[in-house]
Formats: sequence, structure tokens, C-alpha cells
Amino acid sequence: MTTEYSGGGDPRRSLELLWGVPDRPKRGPKPKLSAERIVRTAIALADAEGLDALSMRRIADELGVAPMSIYTYVPGKAELIDVMLDRAMAELTPADGVPGGWRARLEHIARDNWDLYHRHPWLLHVAAVRPPMGPAVFAKYEAELRAVDGIGLTDLEMDSVVALVTGFAESSARVSVNAAEAERRSGMTDAQWWEALAPLLEEIDTGGQDHPLSSRVGTAAGMEHNAAVAPAHAFEFGLARILDGIEVLVASRA
Repeated sequence: MTTEYSGGGDPRRSLELLWGVPDRPKRGPKPKLSAERIVRTAIALADAEGLDALSMRRIADELGVAPMSIYTYVPGKAELIDVMLDRAMAELTPADGVPGGWRARLEHIARDNWDLYHRHPWLLHVAAVRPPMGPAVFAKYEAELRAVDGIGLTDLEMDSVVALVTGFAESSARVSVNAAEAERRSGMTDAQWWEALAPLLEEIDTGGQDHPLSSRVGTAAGMEHNAAVAPAHAFEFGLARILDGIEVLVASRA
């Protein structure tokens, strides 16, 4: 799947779309379309078929309008992706009311992001190194910073902790989504794939004699997870270790 990049369109038009700056009023009947309707249609299409299926023509077909009418509201695909990303981020819920202190709040943020990427896998194919400066992106960052505000960290450390937790959630979700896609494309579960592969591996490296450590550990992990990779387990394990490390940092500031 092709990787798209946020921030690749006209900055002014992107900001106008992100913040809902209205067009000048026009005479005549009320238009059938709106930028928001186009964005929602694009998100539904990307959810169902991925970003590769997304085009202005395809969106027009879904809406039952001429392709050129889309450009009246959205100048191009680059600006559209910016708004799609921001609207998806609006689904995240602040951790303000989560009991259990900063650790529980960060855990909520990680899980919320993990769930978001599974609902909208196409987000993993948008490189948001220049994030859209929309209301949801601003609200997301503000809420994440509140989760670690007042616990003794510097501003730079607060930013780094948030980036660490959300970046881990994104990378873990990518492995999980890719694993599910591999199963869908191959028509084989991980267990079926391993059952087909194991006899062949034994012929190459009988009894793990050439690679005893990887054979022992890999067999133990494979038997535990019944799969070559276990994204959910890796997410849980990694998140706990990250929070442990942050706890050491916070304790050092006490």
C-alpha cells in the first residue's frame, strides 16, 4: 500500500477545511454537498478498502455526483487526507477522568490509540511527520500532556513521554494490523502456516542443532502464542515496561 504524507497540500486550504472556515455565501439553492460529508465518505471508503482506493473520482461515485463537483469543496487529495486524519483523531477520549494517577492515564492513552489504529488501519499509511494543525490534533496533544502534567517532569520530558507512549502504540498496532492482513491475503492462520513450515525447517536444521538458542526460545514462544508473532502480547508487555521506565524517571524527580 502506498504511503501518503500529511501536510502535502496547500496550507491555507488545509487549515480552512480543518477549522471549518465557511465559503462566501452564494445565491441559489442550498448545495447538496459539504466538505464534511465528503470527508466522512472518504473515511468510510478508506476504512473499507484502504487508502489506495481513495480518489476524488471514487468519492464522487460514492456520493452520486460528478467528480468536478468535489473540487468545489476540497481542492485535492492531499488536503482531504489532512482533514481525514484530524477527524479520526477526534474519536480519542481524554484520560482526565481515569483513576489511578499518571500511569493509568498513560495506559488509557496507549490503549485508545491502539484501538483507533485498528478501527482505521489506513492511518498507519499516513506519515504524519507534519501533522495537520486541526482542532482534534491540538485537542489530542493537549489531553495527552495533561496526563503527565504536575508529576515533576520538565516540559521537554512531558513531550518526550507522550511521544514515547503514542509512538509505541502506533508501531505495535502496525504489527497487529499487518498480521491480520497477512492472514486475510494468504487465507491461512498463523497456526496453519506454521504447521506447513515446521517439517521443512526440521529438514534444514534438524533438532535445532545449528541454532539451539533460537530453536528453544522460538519453540517456547510459538507454543505459548500459537503463532509466529503475538502483537497483542507484545503490546501489553512493552507498554508495561515503558511505564516502568517512566516511573523510574518520575521517582527520580521526587
